[in-house]
Order: sequence, then structure tokens, then C-alpha cells
Amino acid sequence: MAGTETLRARNADFWARAAPGWIRHADRQDRTGRPLGAVAMDRLRARPGERILDVGCGCGGTTAELAATVGPGGAAVGVDLAAPMVAAARTRFPRDRHPGLEFVTADIETVEVVPGAPFDAAFSRMTLMLLADPRAGCAAIRRSLRPGGRLAATVFRDGSSTPWLSAVMLGAAPHVGALPPLPIGAEPGPFAFADPARLERVLSASGFGAIAIEPHEVTLDAPDEPDAVAEWLIEMGPAGAAYRATAPPGQAAARAAAARLLGRFRDPGAGYRLPAGLWLITASSAGSSTTRNPSSES
Repeated sequence: MAGTETLRARNADFWARAAPGWIRHADRQDRTGRPLGAVAMDRLRARPGERILDVGCGCGGTTAELAATVGPGGAAVGVDLAAPMVAAARTRFPRDRHPGLEFVTADIETVEVVPGAPFDAAFSRMTLMLLADPRAGCAAIRRSLRPGGRLAATVFRDGSSTPWLSAVMLGAAPHVGALPPLPIGAEPGPFAFADPARLERVLSASGFGAIAIEPHEVTLDAPDEPDAVAEWLIEMGPAGAAYRATAPPGQAAARAAAARLLGRFRDPGAGYRLPAGLWLITASSAGSSTTRNPSSES
């Protein structure tokens, strides 16, 4: 496994290259990707007047949703490593129309606390698994919370519970240029926390207590637009930068191949149903008890 600094450099490079795709598909990701974080947002139970931290805010959709929940008396601060996505979030949700909403470019692994701390609660959709040093990142989240502050987050479980992720990459890869190094073992990637015991150890070592890790099954419903859905998923994944650098005929071939492999998730005329297995993570910045749903052992 590569060292932490090497992994951080890879992450920074990857997200700089990935940002154009995420920006282009921000509206679709907000709409179709919402189930990936909805269970954590529901469990967070953000209340009017609270200050909420959104870790890995991307192009800002989840942060804006949190800001709407806490109302004009509260605030939501989104933090992300990718400066272009933070800039896009500020454009999509300007402060003059969204008071109480702020976006910060920062590496959650290296900040002492996030600007705007302390927060009443922290939310994260599918970001903790992507950290080069998740213990450092989670410790910064904990330090940014007030005593007794809440954390609710989601990450993917394993590849078998989210099969369309590999289908998209396998379809696109032969038709585009070289891909970035794929994660090995516990390196940053979608399945870095396939083992919930590792996730529990990271959170405990970061100072969190009252840890609970629960399995959830969700489904992303996408319209019956094979070409558009294939492009969205390619651009959001590891092949995105290589896809954008490929000539149009190669891009068309990549979309067609990905769409063929995604066919088993398609109901012609109705659309796509993309299953995803998640861990729902909850924890507190105070307390030391740890609980885990027994079914999460598998």
C-alpha cells in the first residue's frame, strides 16, 4: 500500500481531473444520487437554528439541502478538497439567495478545524471512504464539532452490493486512455470500508463515541436514457478524466459498451434501477460506547 502522502497527492490529482465531470452532471447527481446520502440526512435530524458541517460537499447540493433544513437561524458549511467544485457550488448557490450557506476549499485530513466551527452536527455522503488518512480526516471532523455533536455519514459496503460501479468501468476502460491507479486493499476508493470493523476502529481512534454502523440497501432511479446515463456514470467514476480526453468516436464506444453492461439494471421504457449497499454511520463527539448492528458483521 502506498504511503499517506503519496495517496494524498493521488487524491488531489484525481479530484482536479474529475471535477469537470462532477460539475457538468451536478444537477443529475443531486437528483439521482440523493438516495446515497438520504438515510444519513434523515438520521442526522438537523434542526432549525443548528450549524451543520457537510464533509465532501462537491458541487453543493447536499449543503444547500441542509441549509434549507436549519433555516435562516442556522447555517451549513460545505468543505471539499476540489477547488473547482467548491467554486461551482458557490455559483449554483450564491450567498445572496442562500444566506447561511458557505463553501470552503480545504483538505479535511490536514485542517485543525473547519472554518465556522464549532458545529452542532456533521454530515458526509460517500466521502470518508475516499480519504487517504481517514483517521486524520475523522479526527478533524470531531474537533470541528461541539461537545456532544453528531455525525451521520454513508459509505459504500462492497463491490457485490453495488455491481453497476464495476460494470461502468469495465465497459468504458477499453475505449479510453490510461486510468488512474485503482485502489488496493484499504487505499482510498469506493470499497475502502467494506469491512465495518475497520470503519469502527477509525472512528474510535478519531475520538468518536456512540458509534453505530448499519447496513442499508438503496436504489438510484435513473431515466431510460442509456447514452446519457452511461455518460453520467462514466464521468463520475475513475474513467471520467480519460473519457473526456478521448476523441468523440472513442467516447461513443465507451458509452455504448457501458450501456450494454448496465442493461441488466434497465427496464426499457421505465428506466434504470441501480442498487447500492451502504453503511450508515452515526457517532457522537462525546461518549465512548460503541454499537454495531449484528447484521453488519458480514
